[in-house]
Amino acid sequence: MATSANPLHFFGIRHHGPGCARSLLQALVQLQPDCLLVEGPPEGESLLPMLQHADLQPPVAMLVYVQDSPAHAAFYPYAEFSPEWQALQWAARQGVATRFIDLPQTHRMALDMAEQERRRAEAAAADAADAGADAADGGQDADADADADTGSDSDSDSDSDSDSDSDSDSVAAAADGSQLQSNAAEALDRDDTTQSVPAADLAVDPSAPSPQDWHDPLDLLAEAAGYPDGESWWNRMVEERGDGATLFEGIAEAMTVVRAELPNEVRGERHAQREALREAWMRQCMREAVKAGHQRIAVVCGAWHVPALQAQVTAKADAATLKGLPKAKVQATWAPWTYRNLCSSSGYGAGVDSPGWYEHLWRCSEPVPESLSQSAPAADPARASTQRTVGWLARVAHLLRSKDLDCSSAHIIEATRLAESLAALRGHASPGLPELDEAIVTVISMGERTPLRLIERELSVGDRIGGVPADVPQVPLQRDIEQQQKSLRLKPEAAAKVLALDLRKDTDRERSHFLHRLRLLGIEWGSVTTDQQRNRGTFRESWQLQWEPELAVRIIEASRYGGTLVQAAAAKVRQALTPETPLPELAKTIDDALLADLPHLVDALMHDLADRSASTGDVSQLMQALPPLANVLRYGSVRQTDTQALATVIDSMALRAAIGLPLACMALDEDAARHMQATVLQAHEALRLRDAEEPREAWFGALRSIAMGDAGAALLRGAACRLLLDAHRLDSEAVATQLGRNLSLGVPPLDAAAWLDGFLNRQALVLLHDDAIWGAVDAWLAQLGETQFTQILPLVRRSFSAFSNHDRQSLGEKARRGQGSAAVAAASASAAGAAGAAGDGNDGAWNEARAILAIPVLDQLLGLNMPAQPLTRLQEAQP
Repeated sequence: MATSANPLHFFGIRHHGPGCARSLLQALVQLQPDCLLVEGPPEGESLLPMLQHADLQPPVAMLVYVQDSPAHAAFYPYAEFSPEWQALQWAARQGVATRFIDLPQTHRMALDMAEQERRRAEAAAADAADAGADAADGGQDADADADADTGSDSDSDSDSDSDSDSDSDSVAAAADGSQLQSNAAEALDRDDTTQSVPAADLAVDPSAPSPQDWHDPLDLLAEAAGYPDGESWWNRMVEERGDGATLFEGIAEAMTVVRAELPNEVRGERHAQREALREAWMRQCMREAVKAGHQRIAVVCGAWHVPALQAQVTAKADAATLKGLPKAKVQATWAPWTYRNLCSSSGYGAGVDSPGWYEHLWRCSEPVPESLSQSAPAADPARASTQRTVGWLARVAHLLRSKDLDCSSAHIIEATRLAESLAALRGHASPGLPELDEAIVTVISMGERTPLRLIERELSVGDRIGGVPADVPQVPLQRDIEQQQKSLRLKPEAAAKVLALDLRKDTDRERSHFLHRLRLLGIEWGSVTTDQQRNRGTFRESWQLQWEPELAVRIIEASRYGGTLVQAAAAKVRQALTPETPLPELAKTIDDALLADLPHLVDALMHDLADRSASTGDVSQLMQALPPLANVLRYGSVRQTDTQALATVIDSMALRAAIGLPLACMALDEDAARHMQATVLQAHEALRLRDAEEPREAWFGALRSIAMGDAGAALLRGAACRLLLDAHRLDSEAVATQLGRNLSLGVPPLDAAAWLDGFLNRQALVLLHDDAIWGAVDAWLAQLGETQFTQILPLVRRSFSAFSNHDRQSLGEKARRGQGSAAVAAASASAAGAAGAAGDGNDGAWNEARAILAIPVLDQLLGLNMPAQPLTRLQEAQP
């Protein structure tokens, strides 16, 4: 690794690998370096004194962000089994000088922001050019159309359609290519431990390869060794073994060969330039450490970088590469991390597939002595393998039993034997995770893979979340949020859970206020959900909580609004509102502010709402604003909020909406009428909750004006009539009159169908329980001609399709019963007439006894489905 004249010793590792971590510790104990250089952000060196803090529990990440733009941030995650973490911990215990040597984020983020600005400018210029070209083409097309005949017009339209299709295909192909390039770059970025917060404006490098043009470097090594992929090869050869210091010589040799086959340029020009900057900076840091007089320098970096750091590159060349780098002011702090975000499926380029399994491997390995003076315990490979296998299966058994799934001791014994047998057949010294998974599916779940998905989620990946000390560098808002989390006993957890709140209790009500304030700031720690068992009653509220590490960036970004949660939430809401904000959105904001218990903000918003509603003439906006305000009234007593002023505003808005409603329902097409219908129904329900006399009477007066008039859209007239009927403001006779008027032959069939659709309002109860309405609808349908019936059939079918299956079945049974009763009545009347004729002595004209015998046959032939009871009565009446 180094000669006597070269104090540098290189340790190429894979980020977050337990085998690399164990081998690295053994190598450091043997080397006893006096300086440790680690691939990491130099801005994080100020955080190194906290490494020995008892509250700093991995997984954690160094968070580096731009002071003026916290959305530009990067994470450097570390787990307990990460080689860098173990090296940093060892150096802290031994008092070894430690430095981070990666390209500082002050330069990397400045480069990213400059790239974003450049691409924004290019996009704006391209849009402007396209707009100019479209305007020019439009003018040429207008001139051509003025002089062209019908045939040339047809040809021009055909060409235009062809061009449009071609453009659409090009856009789709470009989008697909960008996605492929993004996937390629993500998979190739295994050597960079940074996970950046996504920037939507930073487009994919056009020079990046498609998946067909590149290969994962580990895949090449795996193919040569006979493994299916690079992940399984690295796990088997490195992470599940831990061969000590000799491992790193082999890794350096392998990476030298691979980099010769896959240089950085194959990943795209931008990536190659960024890697050149990083490696030049690392070499400069190594030169500074040598110049400082250190004799044994341990360089811990991604395995991919080792050949480049060992290359003979002059200091002058590196200085030229690094010349003129832009800068940005950045800050660094510790942030909790989770195993789910450490997983490669989260999009983290240096992630691993099974962080929970890696933690198990690390904890089952033999401890490494701190120094050469300590003797290493005698290693027993067989015992370590058995401990690892049985320990994992014991955790599986505990998990399955906690979910009420069967898993006995016999299952564990047989699964252990099967896993060890599979490993022996495949030439492995001990079972790995694939062998254990196969044994679990075969022995424990009897071939069913569903339990394995549970094991993968809970154990192979895991839901562990780290912790950081209270005195880490924090913005005031973050400190306020953490203090409230502690006082409210809301511990951030990586696993999703449902939190049920009883708003009658002070603590639960404060929790609700806290979570709603976070939501106003865009910090989506929790979302309101429905719990069927716990949400019975207006005093219940349930939240789905799950902490994400990215929320730390959101908190820092939101700190510009204020130093406390209350201040920040109120300031952000006020900043988002403008004089052009629609009334419904303003009303919804008042609802959100009341849920978050921001009384000063509510007062200001109520004043704005009163002024805006008094000056607006948009009836639709007034009605759309009523439901969220009525919702506030509904829950105000539960949340102990003063809603008297809000009630006054609602009454005023309801009166204005009622005055303008009849006029707003005129001259509407079908789509506008349906939108207005939904708005009216929602406003009606809101006023029902308010239940104040003056606005209620004004509202019903407006509905009566619409229902009894002819100017409004037919759909709205029917809906208004139905609302009046349900509120007992119209009796059955008045409704029957309206039915006759609106479903008469003089009304166009489409208008009649629309009126009926509005009147039914997706509910069949009025047809099932009111025979007068049933008869009116039946008579209307019966009087339609074939052409008219065919015309209105789709509309009526759409109205009836909104009914539930039970309602449609009940309507069918009612219609069938009506036909059967008529048939029975006709048969009974005929039989009675025949009996009277026989009594008069007309024996030759009618034989009643014989006629009765024919009725069952006629019933079957004609399909009358006559009940048996009338036939029995007729037969019993004969002498």
